[in-house]
Amino acid sequence: MIAYYVHHQGSGHLHRAASIAAATGTPVVGLSSRPRPAGWAGRWVELPGDDGGETRDVTAGGTLHWVPRRHPGLRARMRAISEVVAAARLVVVDVSVEVALLARLHGVPVVVMAQPGERTDRAHRTAYDLAERLLAPWPPRPSDWPAAWEDKTVHLGTLSRFDARPVPPPGDPCRVLVLWGAGGLDVTADQLCAAAAATPDRHWVVAGPAGAGGPPNLTWLGWVEDVWAELSAAGTVVTHAGQNALAEVAAARRPAVVVPQRRPHGEQVTTARALAGVAATVGTWPEPGAWPALLAAVPDGSGWAAWSSGTAATRAAALLDGLAA
Repeated sequence: MIAYYVHHQGSGHLHRAASIAAATGTPVVGLSSRPRPAGWAGRWVELPGDDGGETRDVTAGGTLHWVPRRHPGLRARMRAISEVVAAARLVVVDVSVEVALLARLHGVPVVVMAQPGERTDRAHRTAYDLAERLLAPWPPRPSDWPAAWEDKTVHLGTLSRFDARPVPPPGDPCRVLVLWGAGGLDVTADQLCAAAAATPDRHWVVAGPAGAGGPPNLTWLGWVEDVWAELSAAGTVVTHAGQNALAEVAAARRPAVVVPQRRPHGEQVTTARALAGVAATVGTWPEPGAWPALLAAVPDGSGWAAWSSGTAATRAAALLDGLAA
């Protein structure tokens, strides 16, 4: 049995886990604070939350990332994880330094889903050092990681729930899909309205946090569970540099403007730097007057083929099956 820990923040960790678990030949038990996702074939353990409560020294002197003292939710959470891990042949962690360490202390091999950005802080070093393998959901690229990490890293490329679908034909060149996620944004509704107003020849549709108002060429869709239809219809996508959003854009091979958002460890900024020639990247949300020229000069999207092979989930599953055998 494989135990698979899924972080609750955003939707990307869950989509990625579901794709990999569906391709494994080994039973997979999901562990997460999120509810059981539709279509999950194996057992799912919904974990107690560990937020709130005492906030002093939550990093245990800088050795970990989140271990609030005397927190009943954390105690119950770790107990529930231990009960599953104790019976597992392998543990996959996406992502938590604390869960990776807990699993390894049970004597169970650990595979860690790596993240871009600066990961050489003490806590991340512990997780990456103890990992049996590091799965990198991006293509090979120059890195300043320690050689020991690179030697055990498997570069999967982007991994999307849509990888099995045929690449759609080009969308409407006048349609701009703004694809936002649940991980938090630095961009305001007013900025989106101003960008749409500056490009009256384009129709902007926003999939993500709900908004209202704006010029007539702006449509607020709210949260869209399956965005494939919107990706297929779009001529250009404007998105952040989160791994799940980019994986979905890559699967559709859509021209894209990527605006990295502020995240710990510079995760999205690091990813955006690697997109030269693949997408148009900007450091911050452009001023309204910059949008016409920016949208006119976006790369055609064919460069996403080097990021998205469509086989990332099956490759990851085969690796996990082998390690769990």
